[in-house]
Amino acid sequence: MASKKYDKDFLGNLYSTMFRIRIFEEEVLEFYKFGKMPGLAHVYIGEEAVAAGACATLKAGDYAGSTHRGHGHVIAQGADTKKMMAEILGKKDGQCKGKGGSMHIMDMSKGILGANGIVGAGIPIATGAAYTAKMKNTDQVTLSFFGDSASNEGTFHESLNMASAWKLPIVYIIENNLYGISVALDRVVNVEDLSVRAQGYGIKGVSIDGNDVLKVYETVKEAVDFARAGNGPTLIECKTYRWNGHHSGDPATYRPKEEAAAWKARCPLKSFRAYLVSNAIFTEQEVIDLEAGISEEIKEAAKFAENSPYPDAAEAFTDIFAE
Repeated sequence: MASKKYDKDFLGNLYSTMFRIRIFEEEVLEFYKFGKMPGLAHVYIGEEAVAAGACATLKAGDYAGSTHRGHGHVIAQGADTKKMMAEILGKKDGQCKGKGGSMHIMDMSKGILGANGIVGAGIPIATGAAYTAKMKNTDQVTLSFFGDSASNEGTFHESLNMASAWKLPIVYIIENNLYGISVALDRVVNVEDLSVRAQGYGIKGVSIDGNDVLKVYETVKEAVDFARAGNGPTLIECKTYRWNGHHSGDPATYRPKEEAAAWKARCPLKSFRAYLVSNAIFTEQEVIDLEAGISEEIKEAAKFAENSPYPDAAEAFTDIFAE
């Protein structure tokens, strides 16, 4: 855990974001278990420190592009959890009126470019947002989140080349959770650190512990400041682990039990919670109270989503911009 001192509010907000993501995702799994949500749930449990630390570096007006495992990024950008839950259930009161669902939540008012169901497809979208900021000479920076397997896609290489050549204000963040669906990363990549791929584009690349929320914050903050100053992109690999299978119906039997147990023992919430209490930043009771408040918020979000109506059939062809 990083040793740099931060004020209590900032640290409390980081933990709140991580805990909110965890409880939200657990509630999503409950909805899936009882057949109340359409499609599959690709939950972010285990990776909370990446979204919380990275998005804490953003200012109002900045952007972030997400993935099929996007709930954590969306929450970290400040999205309304009630509307999020309603969207996941396909309800009218969701951010996208129930039409986007789990893998396509977006909210431009929060700079949320959208989750994306296609591996690697969010990378050029985020790069396009950074290009717009460059052309309009604004002060905006974009974060582009994607997984380890997406770094094998052509969209990744094309986007990094463009961003490097034109010094776009963007930070690329690889969430390396070691698996692309059921395929172990070391079977399809012959490098230990994916960040070395930055060398081919003449930009900085760094690999860090993605379970250390302060390390994530400090590393991404440096890259964001670098990009905002007009110096171009950075590639950051955050090494982390998804606790669940690729999606809610995946038993993940392809992973060694010992491996999963070792990563769960390094739970990002548990370690950061211990850091806050052991350093007398928060008392145990303060943390309990904070967690209770967030748990109640998510319960209310679940109730809101369940009570929200489904869109009317007449809405099927509204909000369509291409045929």
